[in-house]
Amino acid sequence: MPPDLAQRLADRTLELIDVPSESHDEAALHRHVTDVLREGGVAVQDLGDLCLLAHVGERRADRPLVLLAGHLDTVPAQDNRPGRIGDGWVHGLGAADMKGALATMVELALHPPGPWEGVDVGVLFFPREELPFVDSSLTPLLAREPSLHDVALAIVMEPTANQLHAGCLGNLNATWTFTGRAGHSARPWLADNAIHQAAAGIAALAQVEPVPVDSDGLTFTEVISVTTVHGGIARNVVPGSCVAEVNMRYAPGTSADEAERRLRAICEPFGEVRIDGNAPSAPAALTSDLARRLADGLEVAPKQAWTPVAEFAAVGVPAVNLGPGDPAFAHRADERIEVDALVRCHDVLARFLCG
Repeated sequence: MPPDLAQRLADRTLELIDVPSESHDEAALHRHVTDVLREGGVAVQDLGDLCLLAHVGERRADRPLVLLAGHLDTVPAQDNRPGRIGDGWVHGLGAADMKGALATMVELALHPPGPWEGVDVGVLFFPREELPFVDSSLTPLLAREPSLHDVALAIVMEPTANQLHAGCLGNLNATWTFTGRAGHSARPWLADNAIHQAAAGIAALAQVEPVPVDSDGLTFTEVISVTTVHGGIARNVVPGSCVAEVNMRYAPGTSADEAERRLRAICEPFGEVRIDGNAPSAPAALTSDLARRLADGLEVAPKQAWTPVAEFAAVGVPAVNLGPGDPAFAHRADERIEVDALVRCHDVLARFLCG
């Protein structure tokens, strides 16, 4: 490895942090990454909708394509941009999720650590990952670019602290509405209290225990939670309506339709359910030779969250999660990434891609 690898990765991460790219505002970072790669002699393809694909070296049809994939966007700033480097860490908005991973992708593309070992390599950048699934740019991209269906392994560089996180949970969001009849709080027997209805339903849902589910030798945990409750208009009015938001996470092997049926069976005896979004789960995808080669020497864990591996899985592309960011620092005001973690991720990918 070049002796300045750690400094290059840290500097590149800071450079990317300082280009604003909150969701729906990624155009400047898209231009910046495009310019950096092209100026470094990397072939870049603009796929539209701020999606960018670079092939690192000549594409050969007889070799499997490994794709490194990462999102350009961050959550909103929390007085944490511009960033800084200090005490062995890069600090700033998106450092962990996922400007550090983007920097690793860019540096691997600009400075390949050696000839690829039996594979070709591409890097894919896309916007709007930090938004609800309905706003995804990746699913429409995969629909209009069928050539991406030929990818042999996609490595989604979400923050995993350099563990290999296999598969992902499905993510179902719903609105749960309880309808009563408003009335004067001095005579509640003439009304029907919607908040009391909600309390009964929420109490029943709270009794639903987490469910461990084995998938490909990994244990995912299915959970369901009420995340917000809104109701009431005044202190002297019995509420006629109450609305709760519900989030359900379901394991690989459960279809989106089956997850919806389970949610309705729990909630609909108490109130009306409207499905607001349902991002599917994804299998572990660890059976291919490439996936086993990548996993060799790494700690492997189930992804107890949703990630874009599910979008790749939906078109038949095996995908795993591996990135330098620590999930514990993602989305925080004091977001950061360790420089040593950047180097470790670079080394893991270099060893995998170059043999």
